[in-house]
Amino acid sequence: MEISDIKLENCRICPVECGADRRVAAGACGAGKEVEISSWNLHFGEEPVISGQKGSGTIFFAHCSLKCIFCQNYPISHLGHGRKITLNELSGLMLNLQEEGAHNINLVTPTHYGEQIKTVLENLRPEKLKIPVVYNCSGYEKKETLKELDGLIDIYMPDAKFSSKKLSSKLSSVSDYPQINRAALKEMYRQVGAVKIGSDGLMKKGLLIRHLVLPGFMENSKKILEFLSGEFNSNIYLSLMAQYHPAYRSFEVSSLSRRLTPGEYRSIVKFTERLNFKKGYFQDL
Repeated sequence: MEISDIKLENCRICPVECGADRRVAAGACGAGKEVEISSWNLHFGEEPVISGQKGSGTIFFAHCSLKCIFCQNYPISHLGHGRKITLNELSGLMLNLQEEGAHNINLVTPTHYGEQIKTVLENLRPEKLKIPVVYNCSGYEKKETLKELDGLIDIYMPDAKFSSKKLSSKLSSVSDYPQINRAALKEMYRQVGAVKIGSDGLMKKGLLIRHLVLPGFMENSKKILEFLSGEFNSNIYLSLMAQYHPAYRSFEVSSLSRRLTPGEYRSIVKFTERLNFKKGYFQDL
């Protein structure tokens, strides 16, 4: 199983569009031609509609093009801890996780390996890989790349992180996150449509959007939630996350040097309850 070099010789796979020749050198994301993964396992810590009782079959990919300063997976995303595998090995991992009883295949931070993942899924689906495929990403996705995955992804699970260019520039390596993210979310929804929950209570298709509430940035959360409510109404699953903790370079921003307070999180939960969301997951603090 091989990927064409054409898409990697002048890389435009993610919104950064760095133009690197990833056949011979790493792109802005830190990744080259070969897929690198840090771990693969049955994961029970995702949202209940994803993890279920048997776990989500997660594959964590190394590197990232967004590079948030507060990233809680920075050894993987920033430092690139992982090992190289072939596309045949990646295919085998997916099938092994399916055999182990995984409810789904959960591709974590897959953006910069979009072409490789497409090649693998086209070879596996639908004859061999029969469980849903989850695309678990930062939400910083190129619309044109997502279109090439149409029909191969069942559940999109992106973040919605920043509501303004100023905040995006301050907390990540890019300034255009808000407009890129909104276009990407719309394309994801176009592909998978309204959330579909099976008789087992697990998500089979649809859009599950995560938002991590950041300490000191309440207005950011409110603006994002207003957009999601207005654009998608009650047709998505919302996960409002409270597990922020200082990591990596978060000390560079004073409010990010502490944990989220219960009061801050509750204020955003109350704000969310006034909007149109009908399917959601909130955490207890």
